[in-house]
Amino acid sequence: TGANFLTAGALEAARARTSVTEPHQSFDHQRLWADLLWSPAMAFNLFGDLAADLELADTAVHTWWPDAPGTVSDIRFAHSPGRFDPAYLNSLRAFDVAFLLDLGDGTQGIVGVDTRYHERAKPETPKPSNRSRNLEVAERSGAFAAGTIDALTGRTELAVMWLEHLLLLSMLQHVSGTWSWGRYVVVHAAGNSDFADACARYRDLLVDRSTFSSVTIEELLDANALPAQTTAALRDRYLPG
Repeated sequence: TGANFLTAGALEAARARTSVTEPHQSFDHQRLWADLLWSPAMAFNLFGDLAADLELADTAVHTWWPDAPGTVSDIRFAHSPGRFDPAYLNSLRAFDVAFLLDLGDGTQGIVGVDTRYHERAKPETPKPSNRSRNLEVAERSGAFAAGTIDALTGRTELAVMWLEHLLLLSMLQHVSGTWSWGRYVVVHAAGNSDFADACARYRDLLVDRSTFSSVTIEELLDANALPAQTTAALRDRYLPG
């Protein structure tokens, strides 16, 4: 029935996304339509209204990230520039939502967002077969403090965060030169201490933090960048009390 989605914009964004298939995507349709607290579904509720109104989206993006250049030209959910593409990260990693920016010079920018609501930061190990590519992207970026990269290739609670950040960094390094600005953003509930801690720990590994940031759901809503009715519905669903 679409009851999992809080606004007409969120429902339309979900219908539009599930009507197309990106190459090699793995998409849990059951949870999208039926799990009231699933984080990828929350991404549609948080940002679905913006997908139908790029002017509103541009205002919201520059309210949340004032230093973002250009103007919002597109919003894509559950998006990867190329799954299993060795020119990127040769993996299945994707962003829950991506805001594409027209920079006015023939290149694009991107804000790639990962949403986290109730999940915990589980230890994972990056695929060993991708180790060399992961290291190449990490080292070329110049974003990481000396001695930190090797630790991230092992089993750690920061693995997924690192790999999704690397996906963003691989776009900035792509041979096409399409992307000249980018940021990976983790959006989490303030009460999710696991991800609050993980974001702080990850940030401490960076010497260049321009391509990574985190923000709470509460901070997004407090900025009043979304329609008042949408904000009220989000608070009622995700931030009771």
